[in-house]
Amino acid sequence: MPKRILQGVVVSDKTDKTVVVRVERRFKHPLLDKIVRRSKKYHAHDEVNQYKVGDTVRIEECRPISKLKSWRVIGEAA
Repeated sequence: MPKRILQGVVVSDKTDKTVVVRVERRFKHPLLDKIVRRSKKYHAHDEVNQYKVGDTVRIEECRPISKLKSWRVIGEAA
């Protein structure tokens, strides 16, 4: 099964080797018939602490690294 890849913005880098990434999705609301935005935050593994708040990054699903982390940063988004 292929691993999911998401793109989002780093909102926190305070913990060691971890960044919090906010991923936003847009969809058409079935009743209101307008585009709405929803976001979710993911904890992702950043081995060398190279990403800072405001960076746009891509994250990849991986095996659980800790209680909250099951995503890995694979690079800066183009």
